[in-house]
Amino acid sequence: MVFSSNVFLFLFLPIFLGLYYLSGQRYRNLLLLIASYVFYAWWRVDFLALFAAVTLWNYWIGLKVGAAGVRTQPAQRWLLLGVAVDLCILGYFKYANFGVDSINVMMKSAGLEPFILTHVLLPIGISFYIFESISYIIDVYRGDTPATRNLIDFAAFVAIFPHLIAGPVLRFRDLADQFNNRTHTLDKFSEGCTRFMQGFIKKVFIADTLAVVADHCFALQNPTTGDAWLGALAYTAQLYFDFSGYSDMAIGLGLMMGFRFMENFKQPYISQSITEFWRRWHISLSTWLRDYLYITLGGNRKGTLITYRNLFLTMLLGGLWHGANITYIVWGAWHGMWLAIEKAIGLNTAPRSFNVVRWAFTFLLVVMGWVIFRAENLHVAGRMYGAMFSFGQWSLSELNRANLTGLQVATLVVAYATLAFFGLRDFYTHRPAEKNKPADPSLIKAVPGDNPGSIHEPGFSVGRDATVQPAYWTADWPRYALRAAVLLLFVASILKLSAQSFSPFLYFQF
Repeated sequence: MVFSSNVFLFLFLPIFLGLYYLSGQRYRNLLLLIASYVFYAWWRVDFLALFAAVTLWNYWIGLKVGAAGVRTQPAQRWLLLGVAVDLCILGYFKYANFGVDSINVMMKSAGLEPFILTHVLLPIGISFYIFESISYIIDVYRGDTPATRNLIDFAAFVAIFPHLIAGPVLRFRDLADQFNNRTHTLDKFSEGCTRFMQGFIKKVFIADTLAVVADHCFALQNPTTGDAWLGALAYTAQLYFDFSGYSDMAIGLGLMMGFRFMENFKQPYISQSITEFWRRWHISLSTWLRDYLYITLGGNRKGTLITYRNLFLTMLLGGLWHGANITYIVWGAWHGMWLAIEKAIGLNTAPRSFNVVRWAFTFLLVVMGWVIFRAENLHVAGRMYGAMFSFGQWSLSELNRANLTGLQVATLVVAYATLAFFGLRDFYTHRPAEKNKPADPSLIKAVPGDNPGSIHEPGFSVGRDATVQPAYWTADWPRYALRAAVLLLFVASILKLSAQSFSPFLYFQF
């Protein structure tokens, strides 16, 4: 079951919300857990057992780590055992096929018989719930959160269906209080509905339309320069609107249930450096990588060369997290290399003015990265890069022109116009204050999900500090007009969804 389906919109969600608000406060977490298991089992009932087993394992490990004491040797041993089992489960299901295939290639080249392994099916959402479980037991070990004895709350945290399949990557320490006591108001529910509809529109109207363009361009055997750039730009926009659309829908569903999740995107394509890009893109994952991998490796506390190594390894492993394919590893290495370069040259990654050259160069690096990320293999990526930078025929091939529609072109233009408008608005609204000029205290607001007491790592910092927020216009009519427009587009999106074939969210595969 996916959010952008009629079954979810007209059956699962109305029934769940009706039961949720009819039940008493003490039963809502249990109802949420049951609904989340039904949501997950809709895909495959058999993998629900694995999901529940991982939850029970980390709940038990958390109790053992908590009982042993913060940062003690016994606690460390329990932590290592818990993380090792989690990673073994993730490694088997996500990387067994890739590992055996790689070994068989070497064995065949040596004239040996290959291994035979039944194809391992990847459980949906496993990367997200394994990472969330690992963060919980590490936080218990560090003393950032106490070990919970409430199995229902912990299981509901791991399984909560709005973020189960494709994030954001949540942390128990940020939601523990909300499981115990969260508010349910009409304003919050209305805000959640609007946010959900915005994400739905992003997915169905923009991402699904651009998906056809990107898929066709990447499938061309002899793309022209124009074909290759069209495909790269279409996928760049498609991925953002698809994934940020899912995040908007997850955050909106959370608000409907009284939860407030952390933001996952902050106009990433306005970035003027790769470091800034990772402050704005998939924030829940980038903060997870920083807090549980980069800092664990030593962060920037062990010398310059070690800092560069840690930045590179963090992104390399972040690329591997996305899937068992050499293309993801290369993509991670690409971003890790540029993070290290920017750190080495002392680049200002929080500019107070908009530099078109720096933005254009950063955007080019990001687009180049998305090409290898999207490509099925290195051969396809090489074919696309070769066409992009041959600077030969800029016109589209005859095959591409025959398949490209006016609606697709218009959608691509609207997508980038939207990115430019909201990106520039965000930059000029939230740009860093000038040095020695104090910000108006009335405008300071903590970023949702922040933990200001944790270690700040300048080399890989993402959204930890307070950020300047604008004073909002208090008049109600613009808000109501916007929500009315969103509602109309949402209805149109549902009609479009009903008329088209199923299109899964891109991050379901991770």
